[in-house]
Order: sequence, then C-alpha cells, then structure tokens
Amino acid sequence: QVHLVESGGGLVQAGGSLRLSCVGSGRTFSHYAAGWFRQAPGKEREFVAAVSWAGATAQYADSVNGRFTLSRDNAKNTVYLQMNGLKPEDAGVYYCCADSTYMVVSGGSAGSWGQGTQVTVSS
Repeated sequence: QVHLVESGGGLVQAGGSLRLSCVGSGRTFSHYAAGWFRQAPGKEREFVAAVSWAGATAQYADSVNGRFTLSRDNAKNTVYLQMNGLKPEDAGVYYCCADSTYMVVSGGSAGSWGQGTQVTVSS
C-alpha cells in the first residue's frame, strides 16, 4: 500500500475549473494504477476516473468525460485531475486511490485511499 494525500479542492463557480493533485509516498507509487472517486452528501461514492501506472490506459465516468482529464507525473509521484466546466452536480469530496492492479482501482476496491478533498460548485 501507499500513502496518498490529495489537495486542490475548493469553491468554484459553475463553469469554472479546478485541478486536484494526489501525491503518493513510496517508491512503488509510480508502478500503481490510480484513480479518483467522489461522494456527495447522502449519495454513494462514485467512480470518476482511473489511469494505469504508465498512463497508457485511462477511463472516465460518462458524467465527466470530455470535461475532466486525468494525468500523472511518475517522477513526482503525483496524479492530477483537471476539472473543467464544473457543474453543481460535480460537488462532493474527491478521493484519490491507488493499487497495483488497474481493474481493482476502476472497480472501487483499491487498497490505498487518501483522506479526500472537498469540491464545492456554486450555481
């Protein structure tokens, strides 16, 4: 497992942008698949995006496809989620996760999770 720390959340107006960062500790993070999930109050945690360890494979939820971009800089042990065209329904706590297996990450069963960062979108 790796230790993950998210940052970059905040308050933004609808249509605005935010970039979330997730820094992973440990030498193995660069070899881990990573992903983002979010949870709004009173709702289930939902998948947002996932990327393989080399960045060759990326997957997005239909609700964010075309607006969000997931990237990684393995030299910095960091995964980024660029969020453009934010909508009020994008609000919630965003969690970074990682695991050695991509399918485990995209399926929501990753072994490592961050503490979350709050995203608020005003209409």
